[in-house]
Amino acid sequence: MTSTLARTSAGIEPAARPSSDRWRLAAGLGAVGFVVSFAGSWIPSFWGDEAASVMSAERSLPTLIDMLKNIDAVHGVYYLFLHFWIQVFGASELSVRLPSAIAVGFVVAGTFVLGRMLLSRNAGIVAAVICTVLPRTSYLGADARSYASSTAIAVWVTILFLILLRHRFGSVVSRRLAWAGYAVGLAVGIYVFLYLGLLLGVHGAFLLSSRAGRDHLKEWAPAAGVAVVMALPIVLLGYAQREQIAFLAHRGYATAQSVVVAQWFGNPFLAAAGWLLLGVAAVAAIGAWRRSPGNPPPVLLALLWVVLPTLALLGLNAATPAYNLRYVSFCVPAVALSLAAGIDAVRPRSARIALLLLLLVLAAPTDVLQRGPYAKDAGSDLAQASAILGRQARPGDAVVFDETTAPRQRPRLALHLYPDDFRGLRDVTLKTPYQARGRLWDTTYPVADVTARLAPADRVWLVEITGSPDNVRGSDLGALESEGFEVVSTRMAHRTIVYELDRRS
Repeated sequence: MTSTLARTSAGIEPAARPSSDRWRLAAGLGAVGFVVSFAGSWIPSFWGDEAASVMSAERSLPTLIDMLKNIDAVHGVYYLFLHFWIQVFGASELSVRLPSAIAVGFVVAGTFVLGRMLLSRNAGIVAAVICTVLPRTSYLGADARSYASSTAIAVWVTILFLILLRHRFGSVVSRRLAWAGYAVGLAVGIYVFLYLGLLLGVHGAFLLSSRAGRDHLKEWAPAAGVAVVMALPIVLLGYAQREQIAFLAHRGYATAQSVVVAQWFGNPFLAAAGWLLLGVAAVAAIGAWRRSPGNPPPVLLALLWVVLPTLALLGLNAATPAYNLRYVSFCVPAVALSLAAGIDAVRPRSARIALLLLLLVLAAPTDVLQRGPYAKDAGSDLAQASAILGRQARPGDAVVFDETTAPRQRPRLALHLYPDDFRGLRDVTLKTPYQARGRLWDTTYPVADVTARLAPADRVWLVEITGSPDNVRGSDLGALESEGFEVVSTRMAHRTIVYELDRRS
């Protein structure tokens, strides 16, 4: 039996449009993808990047625009969307993560459609199932950031790209309009997430790989150029604000463990199986290509999509901070398609079923862990720390936060994400609220400089991160003790310690 890897010439020859039954199947698989992604998405506590999303979205529009002039312009479209979403649905974990789960539904549906176009109907179903359970997909569906939305745009723009290569249109005008739609879709995707522009390189490389593809360059190149021109403002803003990701140089994200394991698979066992299947898909594709030189198999598109963006970011990272495993999240559909192609190349049918089940079993533990209460950012417990104060603190109590961690880990973020738990408490170290400045976060005074603000307080709550510089030195605790307070209780959330201090009589 011939593998579907070799059934077409670069996926470019005319093909029948999907029937309504196929679209219904795509919708059904997308619905399953949404449900799986949405399930338990509200359980993990918010974390620092989500705090940036929620706090930015809760600004007034004028102050949001002012902030975007200084920082995070590359996330501006998502923040604007979330601004209006929160006004209608609120800012709970369930609410602000729901759009990402919906986007994952579109990702899974699109993965099936691409699988049907590049491989076969059955392989498309397998790809959709794999996409649903991949830990990176599970992560996307429960994260209030733009990665799920940009991934959905990537998969559907690629579907349009293949349609433009495969189908003749009724008129020159309708074909030009379709290419214009492709350009607009790519530009919108770049505004949603800047690095989606790397998809242009994937599409271009795919066209260059075959004689039939090169015939389409004269149509694709102008559309790609228009997309770049339309996206140029956000590209220039992103470049001007590039210092905001300078921290990547000190994080050491570009490691073998990140690229080989964490980027897609989440655990080493799934990674081992995944890379083995990716290798099978690549070998089968090379074999098909050798049998028909100049006409590479359609799955080459998925393989290029897996490889090129990561290589581009790693190459750029050698010169300037650029790589974070989340930045290639838009390649998730390609990973699922390539894994499905690897399974499809295996015989007999029972072996294919066993391989699919193996992937499901290996993915499950990581998927479950990603829905735990402390799943974000290696143990974010902002919700749990807030709940301690919500239960124990009284109106008029003062609260002091550890300010010595990285901004995204500062317990002060809880004040803005879970405001009900801090109602009536006095934020005695606040200098400038974030809403009053064109930056992401509040500015604060040292505890030693707020003696006058502490004077009326009989009780202070000190919220610190275990192992932070301040927690190790005990400087805030020492400053409060020198003001006449003593620790009467200590409560541990997960990585956050909440000290209750009363004034000594």
